[in-house]
Amino acid sequence: MTARFARTGSLAALLLIAAAIQATPAAAARTVGAYTSTARAAAADRHSVVTWGASADRMGDAAPDRSYRLIVRTSVAGDDLRIRLSNAFGDRPLTFDSVYAGIRQQGAAVVRGTNRRLTFEGARSVTVPAGATVYSDPLPGRLPAATDLAVSLHTSEAGGPATGHSMAMQTSYAAAGDHTGEEDAAAWTDPIGSWFYLDAISVRTSAATGAVVALGDSITDGWQSTSDLNRRWPDYLARRLRATTGPVKGVANEGISGNKVLADGAGQSALNRLDRDVLSLPGVRTVFLFEGVNDIKAHSGVTAQGMITGYREIIARAHAAGKCVVGATVAPFKGWYEWDTAAESVRQDINQFIRDSGEFDAVTDFDRLLRSPYDRERILPVFDGGDHLHPNDKGMQAMADAVDLKNLDCSSRATNTEPASPTG
Repeated sequence: MTARFARTGSLAALLLIAAAIQATPAAAARTVGAYTSTARAAAADRHSVVTWGASADRMGDAAPDRSYRLIVRTSVAGDDLRIRLSNAFGDRPLTFDSVYAGIRQQGAAVVRGTNRRLTFEGARSVTVPAGATVYSDPLPGRLPAATDLAVSLHTSEAGGPATGHSMAMQTSYAAAGDHTGEEDAAAWTDPIGSWFYLDAISVRTSAATGAVVALGDSITDGWQSTSDLNRRWPDYLARRLRATTGPVKGVANEGISGNKVLADGAGQSALNRLDRDVLSLPGVRTVFLFEGVNDIKAHSGVTAQGMITGYREIIARAHAAGKCVVGATVAPFKGWYEWDTAAESVRQDINQFIRDSGEFDAVTDFDRLLRSPYDRERILPVFDGGDHLHPNDKGMQAMADAVDLKNLDCSSRATNTEPASPTG
């Protein structure tokens, strides 16, 4: 339906120009000029904004002649959907010979009539060099916010390391052979808990609309939240943003379970993946940095000063790219098997820097929100997912509710800085 309306609009525009040409030359020039000026003004008032994202990581060996139907949830509405395919961790070129996108109905089934082929510079297939990413051509039509989108892709001769996101907290589907164009679920008999090759989706929307990127570890990735219900704290944040009239609507979740600020391991470090996973995404206004607990766990040897140096580098690089940075304090984790007093001391020093240094554009105090009033080194039991480190669904929602939405609209650092939170 949307595509038909788009074609109708284009036809109307062509008829307008044809009518003008049949009139006097002067009238024709005025009419064509007015149409062109209007089109240019409309184009200038729109830009691309990320509506979904997931950090890329190495996934093990790629499987040939394999299809993936990847289920994701959009955040901001817009037109002209584009997806980004990643071969960031591949050691050889990777060809995608069939890629589709449609609205998920239930399970692996796609709403009839919505599954449409994506192209790449007009071609049905695309080869992505090792270490690279590629965007599809725009897919005409409107994509609503909070849509369950099914992106289906096929690789016939994949080999070497695959690229993807391991802990999706969302069921997707795989199948042998190419079933990307099929709307029913019959062939998609292999449920999977990871996303393969897809790392970002963007739409075109008002130039006043922007996005926030959550850069973090397993808490941001959603561990201990309920799978398939979009209850990660960035999901709850996206719901809040949809309910407001503010300009920030897009949310990209760039968390990786086990990730660190300073060192590679569970994914590349925040420092090493900042450009690809955050700064390269379109329409981003603000980086929300909530990471550090994996660096400071027992016997890591990481000091508060080393962490502060890492935070400062992220702030500087984000500022240089024209983004603001909201810093979140490191949450309590006493009771987790790697906790000890030395790690706790480093956490307290880091949190003091985040709260009081003034180097972040704003601060969200997750530590103060989540900690128990009876033992400030522990997470409050009602928010504890069970392992004393990861919040449950209630904790995830409370985290999103604690974010001051005004601080995500960072048009200038000078006017969007939040006073440091008290430590009491």
